[in-house]
Amino acid sequence: MAGNRRADRRNGGETSPLRLIAVAVILIGLVLVSLRLLPGSPFESSAAARWGDAGSTTSDRSTGTPTDRSARQPAPTASPSPSLEPLPFVAKDLKLDIQGWYSWSVLDRRTGKIIGSKNMGETSTTASMIKSWIVADYLRRTADAGQTPSDAKLADATRIIRDSDNTRAEQFYNSVGRDASIRRLLSMCKLTDSSVAPDKGWSRTALSPRDTARLGNCIATGTAAGPKWTKWLLNEMKLVRGAGDFGIRKAFPAAEQKQIAIKNGWIDRTKEQEMHINCLAIGDTWTMGVMVKYPIGMGYDYGMKNCEKITEALLRPGV
Repeated sequence: MAGNRRADRRNGGETSPLRLIAVAVILIGLVLVSLRLLPGSPFESSAAARWGDAGSTTSDRSTGTPTDRSARQPAPTASPSPSLEPLPFVAKDLKLDIQGWYSWSVLDRRTGKIIGSKNMGETSTTASMIKSWIVADYLRRTADAGQTPSDAKLADATRIIRDSDNTRAEQFYNSVGRDASIRRLLSMCKLTDSSVAPDKGWSRTALSPRDTARLGNCIATGTAAGPKWTKWLLNEMKLVRGAGDFGIRKAFPAAEQKQIAIKNGWIDRTKEQEMHINCLAIGDTWTMGVMVKYPIGMGYDYGMKNCEKITEALLRPGV
């Protein structure tokens, strides 16, 4: 009998208790591993969770159906760019009943964009309009030299801007180097159409309406007069009075006119037998240049009113 039992064990007829325990342990281990890999199981491993996150499609734990993770998460949206308030002007081709030559340009101070008439790059002589640069050049250079203008000099500058005083303008022009000052204007304000009139004085400086708008922006940004004196200069230009108070800002409502800085020029050119009328204006978000030329016998008022008329024709409805 004993010999038969030993033969049966060798032939697999009877299973050892140790072997049964080993098999049970292996089966339990396989079950646990399966539970760790099963999504939704309390034994789910962090690795399985990571694998599930890596794909865009997973299984819905309540229904077992595939779900798209990207569908559950809203797509990022770009923040809308804030839109700029429109300028008070509308670009258009003007067909006005005006004798002679006229041209205009507007610069958006927020973007640098320039609009204007097709001939906005053509030039005319500036007359007194250039005094805004002469005073700015003087103030900036004085500050750069570490000096402060005397009260008398500031009073002279006020007369040049508000009242267009020619005598004092000539004195300032001499002090800033005459033609050298205009060359600085062309360079510092990045003018493209304009030119110096060598040894012919400030009044003969050639500027275009496009460069006039650029000059206005050069003043408004502080480049022309420098950080110390820009606010002072703009305030003086808002206080222009008397014969020089005409043109662009007159087209605006009275309450707005006080906030618009200007410097105009007007002269009868006997050599050319023309009147040259020029207007520069600086608003909060824009600068503008308007120029007109016409037969000398028509007088100053004709050009001064047409500078305003051109501006009115370009204003956006409701301004």
